[in-house]
Amino acid sequence: MECYPEGSISKSMNVSPRHSARSNARTDVRPILIVPYMWIGDFVRCHSVLKVIKAQFPDRPVDFLTTANNAPLLDYMPGARKGIVWDLPRRRLAPAQHYALAKLLHQEGYGQALIMSRKWKAGLAPFLAGIPIRTGFFGEGRIGILNDTRFGERALPRMIDRCATLALPKGAKVPPQWPLPELTVPAAELAAWRARKSLTGKAPLIALAPGAVGPSKRWPSSYFVEVAARLSSTGATVVVVGSPSEAPLAAEICGQNPDIRDTTGADLRNAILALGSADVAISNDSGLLHVAAALGTSTIGIFGPTSPWHWAPLNPLAAVVQADGELDCRPCHKPVCYLGHHRCMREIPAAKVLALAQAALAGVRA
Repeated sequence: MECYPEGSISKSMNVSPRHSARSNARTDVRPILIVPYMWIGDFVRCHSVLKVIKAQFPDRPVDFLTTANNAPLLDYMPGARKGIVWDLPRRRLAPAQHYALAKLLHQEGYGQALIMSRKWKAGLAPFLAGIPIRTGFFGEGRIGILNDTRFGERALPRMIDRCATLALPKGAKVPPQWPLPELTVPAAELAAWRARKSLTGKAPLIALAPGAVGPSKRWPSSYFVEVAARLSSTGATVVVVGSPSEAPLAAEICGQNPDIRDTTGADLRNAILALGSADVAISNDSGLLHVAAALGTSTIGIFGPTSPWHWAPLNPLAAVVQADGELDCRPCHKPVCYLGHHRCMREIPAAKVLALAQAALAGVRA
């Protein structure tokens, strides 16, 4: 799978942007562009959207608009043709950048764009590019920006339902199950990563992902320290994965045990390869939880303020961990605990997660 760097233009076009928007859907071979949410977990979810498209239009290429950070995911997504890498500002409108992106999209000859976000500016470049069919929910008054406008988004409680519904014909019912996201890494690439990290022994590999967007979704770092130390003492190799913002957490987890490895860094590919190499992954409700699950790694998801039904990966998890007992404030879906006690995470004991990790590891080794 190929990703064009920001600002570049494909030289291998084999479709024409001049085709009418009314081309027969059965014979239309123009590529389709998915404009996903750029959070890692939501980006992974959109592989289900790709599969829904391919089930209807197997001959139409499917591309993704992507940030530079997320682009490595597309190398491991079966069925994705390429990524259009373009980092637009999150919190402001940048007209010059939208026009430049639109020029690039126009030259690709897309027949349709599926725009996941409800934000007005999310559909601006596809509109300026003249993509004939621009599908999305009504959102911020996007009359004209969209011409295949859908309604009823708020009746769809899960993000996957909102995203994948856009790939169905208007008015189609939400199916009972969506196809599962999938990330596939060649075995040789995993072996090369392990060799580079000097992890070629037979010890089981456990990956910890202690980060999350917002402190309320983070299991206490001291609990990760305890679990990492206990797993390491049994002979397992433990690595910590995450972005540079998780480096302080990794330093805390690794600082008390030189055998625990800090593999955090700016390249998402490194985290993908670490999670793909791992026998078991332990992760907060974060983007890396979705990556690990889509890779098929035996994964334990730790949930506090968020609802697993709403936000857990579609892929099966080895275990979903929550605090026992009733908490009236759960789920709150808040990035910071507004009550200040953070019981939904503090009341998940390290011993419980450790036992689940050991059980998952036993199952994998068996």
